[in-house]
Amino acid sequence: MPEPDKHLFEGKYCILEKFIITGGKPLMGEVTIGGAKNAAVAILPATLLAGGKCVLENLPNISDVAASVEILRAMGAQVKMLNKHTLEIDTTHIMGTEVPNEMSRQMRASYYFLGALLGRFGTASVAMPGGCNLGPRPIDQHLKAFTALGAEDSVRAGMIHVESDNLQGCHVFFDTVSVGATINAMLAAVMAHGTTILENVAKEPHIVDVANFLNTMGADVRGAGTDVIKIRGVEKMHGCNYSIIPDQIEAGSYMVAAAMTGGNVLIKNVIPKHLEPITAKLERAGVLVEEYDDAVRVCRTGKLESLNIKTMPHPGFPTDMQPLMSVLMTIAQGTSIVTEGIWENRFRFADELLRMGANIQVDGRVAVIEGVPELQAAPVRASDLRAGAALVVAALAANGTSEIEEIAHIERGYEGIVEKLQGLGADIRRISIPEQTLRQAL
Repeated sequence: MPEPDKHLFEGKYCILEKFIITGGKPLMGEVTIGGAKNAAVAILPATLLAGGKCVLENLPNISDVAASVEILRAMGAQVKMLNKHTLEIDTTHIMGTEVPNEMSRQMRASYYFLGALLGRFGTASVAMPGGCNLGPRPIDQHLKAFTALGAEDSVRAGMIHVESDNLQGCHVFFDTVSVGATINAMLAAVMAHGTTILENVAKEPHIVDVANFLNTMGADVRGAGTDVIKIRGVEKMHGCNYSIIPDQIEAGSYMVAAAMTGGNVLIKNVIPKHLEPITAKLERAGVLVEEYDDAVRVCRTGKLESLNIKTMPHPGFPTDMQPLMSVLMTIAQGTSIVTEGIWENRFRFADELLRMGANIQVDGRVAVIEGVPELQAAPVRASDLRAGAALVVAALAANGTSEIEEIAHIERGYEGIVEKLQGLGADIRRISIPEQTLRQAL
């Protein structure tokens, strides 16, 4: 994994770099999708449960993964890079159960260390997590599961503490469907005494991937991907070799980019079934999607048709794809209505699209988008990971040259995005502003 970006860990969010994109070129060719970010950031903490060596393959080379690796190292794990996308992680000699404050605050997924540490050691401390600001994302459902398993929780000086002398299997019905709470409950329960039943759980592909990884380490987790997960606690777990699934959202992003630019792109290393909610919407919008065993081809030659979209938990339309599909609708014929059913603040990119000539009006969780003939280039700023990816797609199709700032958000979830897009014929480059020039400007 790469060294974590120094600006990211100083809390400066990479204001020294930006993307320069000249739009108007249809994307053509092939692109290969990496491992799933949302699976990787849960599986990395889960290696703590092994108390031995795990070899993880198909890891995405992104900053969120690098941050997770640095946390593991800080806690005493031995991490070796076997190749660009494969790590050997030995968690035999973990030296503590507290995640360093500054590290845990850099990404939302740091809360998975709570469940993993609690499951193995019976105690854990993690700072209140950071990540993209998409509105209130409380961890009350995580704590509900921990408490049901017999743990006590407290918050002191911005740190979440959980502790138990004897985790016991239990029954948990989640008040809301939560990916994070589902995974954290699984991590904490796999070595609890007895059977744990989790109901009203999330069913996303990466939930299934985490469960498969846990089972490969010796856990007994059944029902992942359905409404009910049953976990029979085991006394001990062990290391294993495991390959992470392809990234559904990265694949969907390139599907939308191909459609947005009127291109023809073969997207490789995917699981087409995971892409079905995205494929269905693209086809309804007039985009041709051809499915193969482990690839999809996306092609658009005609006009785009407007859509009504509402994000929902899997198998509904994924919230992480909403900003990208909203961008696509800015050049579709007619009026599209996009309803965000998961997060409150997921339309913050709308103001940036207005700068590019889009006709979009947002009222709370609903956006009304009137299609325009084309977008115009403009300087814009990424506010979060998926909004940033959406602005990249908008710039690829816009008339003229756009500048996108705060690209560290984007590189949290997209490995080699510049190189991959250049390989498809895009006119995109990354530039850095010398620190001295920046200081003079300030």
